[in-house]
Amino acid sequence: GSARVASADASGDGTLRIGLILDNTGKQNFLNASQLAAAKLAVKEINAAGGHKGKPVELLPETISTDTAAQAKALVAAKADVVIGPTDSSRAPAAVDVLANAKVAVISPANTAAALSNYKSGGYYFRTSAADIAQASVLAKLVKDGGAKTLAVVHEEGDYGTDVAAAVGAAAKQSGLEVVADAQFTPGQAQQAAAAAKAANPDAVVLVSRDGAQGAIAELNNAGLAGKKLVLSDGAVNNYGSGLGARALEGARGILPGVFPSATFQTDLVAVDPGLKDMVFAAETYDAVVLAAVAAAAAEDDAGTSIAASLVAVSGGTAAGGQPADQRPSESCTSYKACADVLRAGKRPDFDGQSGRINFDSHGDITEANYMVYTYGGDNLPTVSGTEAASSSGG
Repeated sequence: GSARVASADASGDGTLRIGLILDNTGKQNFLNASQLAAAKLAVKEINAAGGHKGKPVELLPETISTDTAAQAKALVAAKADVVIGPTDSSRAPAAVDVLANAKVAVISPANTAAALSNYKSGGYYFRTSAADIAQASVLAKLVKDGGAKTLAVVHEEGDYGTDVAAAVGAAAKQSGLEVVADAQFTPGQAQQAAAAAKAANPDAVVLVSRDGAQGAIAELNNAGLAGKKLVLSDGAVNNYGSGLGARALEGARGILPGVFPSATFQTDLVAVDPGLKDMVFAAETYDAVVLAAVAAAAAEDDAGTSIAASLVAVSGGTAAGGQPADQRPSESCTSYKACADVLRAGKRPDFDGQSGRINFDSHGDITEANYMVYTYGGDNLPTVSGTEAASSSGG
């Protein structure tokens, strides 16, 4: 939280070094490849456009480990100026503590926990993904768009379920919907929550869940709350297929954060890694790397302190108090090369990336979040059916 905006004296060594914290193991292992490919692509494009002050930007060698503090220490030793990562919100504090203390800027492409907005980082921590609660207004909109006047919220215990459910309740009331029930469940034990939702006779049900989603959908289905009545939070959207009863999700809608990667971006990523199968967090990673380089260019310095001090301004954001952090006239740009041209023309670059507009606020959070809307078929599989945007504070 509290992103740094005060300008800093130049203290870099002339070479911009970017590190990655890749912390995905086991089932989540596939998330590393997309982030690595996106970072390599961004650095390649930055260097093709002249690098930082005419010197190539270095992408430091990566390791994969859930010990983010150890990775952070190794990157500090390797003289990283900015670090992209980690993926898992629960592993962010350990990395941020080490890196912020060493005056290294940190930009996570994937951290979504709401509590991280106020994490004490001295202004060194940013993220190009939206906080979980930002989806609340989109979930409420989907309920309303479906013609419902009343809704029940069924949520899994824990921070994610509790925070998002509370935000959904507030967003629903704001848009004139009546919340007739809010029931909590433990994964694997959703029968009571489903019964409570049914008893309230809602027009729609918003399920806020991660690990317990499949069991909760099955219980809601048993209670007669299935198909079109269901709206799923991002953690509950999966390819369920035959794991659920026939047509259990037919007509149900759900959302996932981000935008669908453009054809050009997909082609460029596959050129970097021909084996790339998944592009989750690729856009957010690419944007984080480009933003770091644009911030260094704007500051004319590669030190972490200078990058952190410039990030709000070059993202098109406003500092605390609502004033632009850099008073020069701004011009939007969508690549490092274009942003460097804006700087040469004496203006402030406002980088809009592959993930959309960034516009960091004083907490280092993006202020506009994009979501892909999915609709389920009779095979219980989701297909993209639209896009929605929300302000990242949940409004």
